Amino acid sequence: MPSIDLNCDCGESFGPWPMGDDAAILAHVTSANVACGGHAGDPSTMRRTVRLCKALGVAVGAHPGYPDLQGFGRRSMAIPPHEIEDLMLAQIGALAAIVQAEGVRLRHVKPHGALYNDAAHNPALAAAIARAVVSFNPDLVLVGLAGSVLLDAGQEVGLRVVGEGFADRTYEADGRLRQRQLAGALIDDPEQSLRQVLQIALHGQVQSHTGSTFMIQAGTICLHGDAPAAAQRAAIIRHGLEAAGVVVQPF
Repeated sequence: MPSIDLNCDCGESFGPWPMGDDAAILAHVTSANVACGGHAGDPSTMRRTVRLCKALGVAVGAHPGYPDLQGFGRRSMAIPPHEIEDLMLAQIGALAAIVQAEGVRLRHVKPHGALYNDAAHNPALAAAIARAVVSFNPDLVLVGLAGSVLLDAGQEVGLRVVGEGFADRTYEADGRLRQRQLAGALIDDPEQSLRQVLQIALHGQVQSHTGSTFMIQAGTICLHGDAPAAAQRAAIIRHGLEAAGVVVQPF
């Protein structure tokens, strides 16, 4: 019987500025990527999100990104790899302290936004992230875009890696995510999202923006918590997967 993990990016509120409905979406996923203060989040938001995950039985992961609160981490930054390594350690460590205080286990690390996309095809950047994760805790799982050099870098240092597919983003023919500023990059229709997720989970395939189909090895599917109606989409996808005989569980 096929199985797959559903994850969401969450904990992205900052001070009095809310982002998404974490309590609603976390009820439908099995793993959470919690913002660590780089692109979003703050200590109180982090702790509140970890407590939600603990109450709902959702696996907790760190979601470090470029230090870009104003741009929500979705702008590439020219930061040397050795500084990226340090930034990753600082952000992972911040969440790990809260996780430990709450009696929860930190399961994985998934870079955020522009850092995630840059590391998918930049070997030096990917290696810096992998070094940070393995030096912090070699038992952590590194999550990255399926088929990307980030996963290669993680395997090279001995980390367990998990390829990720997306429910609410479209792909280019080369397997990269279509850039957000381009037409058709975001999937707004939850039924279209479900069709894409089922194609990935059941057949290991995804259709690109151009209509071509390519193979994909994904052990987890991402849902963005800041997207409109994210919780409703998550509920539809989870129900659709289970109705199709797919076991939804943490990787």
